[in-house]
Amino acid sequence: MIAVINYGAGNLPNAVRALEYVQAPIEVVTDPAAVLAADAVVLPGVGATADTMRSLREMGMDAAIRAVIARGTPFLGICVGMQVLAEQSEEFGLHECLGLVPGTIRRFDQGLKVPQIGWNSVQHDGSALWDGIPNGAEFYFVHSYYLATNDPTLVAGHTEYGLNFPAAIARDNITAVQFHPEKSGQWGLKLLGNWVQGAVVRGQGSAQH
Repeated sequence: MIAVINYGAGNLPNAVRALEYVQAPIEVVTDPAAVLAADAVVLPGVGATADTMRSLREMGMDAAIRAVIARGTPFLGICVGMQVLAEQSEEFGLHECLGLVPGTIRRFDQGLKVPQIGWNSVQHDGSALWDGIPNGAEFYFVHSYYLATNDPTLVAGHTEYGLNFPAAIARDNITAVQFHPEKSGQWGLKLLGNWVQGAVVRGQGSAQH
């Protein structure tokens, strides 16, 4: 079972529909115990990192996410679900995030219109996540902040808006994307299908039932 964490994120229904479309065996959950029992985990998200972290802490989901990632359970973060993986965020004042990947969430330069809303071409690393997706395929972004990291090995895909920034990251069992695959048409669905296929295979035996 793939647990989709419900902490009140506005994109949850669209993310669920997209995952159901690619035949993912999902269950929407609010209980950390369900996350701990899952074969894979999805954290969707829109909004601010501070609000998201507050919700996750109040639910006990922050500890559950850290635990499943430490265990090796496949994990997918979407938009703010990617940003909260960082060490810290500057959004509405510097604050700690989950600290699972190196980097800081920073606001786009003042000279750029934010939020950035629209389609960006993504250059990717050709890994299994991108199987069947052409380099330069376009994905849908809605965000005012981005992950600034000094670790290029973390970046699985990148794009540009005033500067070059990570559109996707991958390390061990962690995968996360800044764009919204659930709103990115055929390539977004293909990416979700690729992740689900890999997660279901990899997730067997990672959860402690």
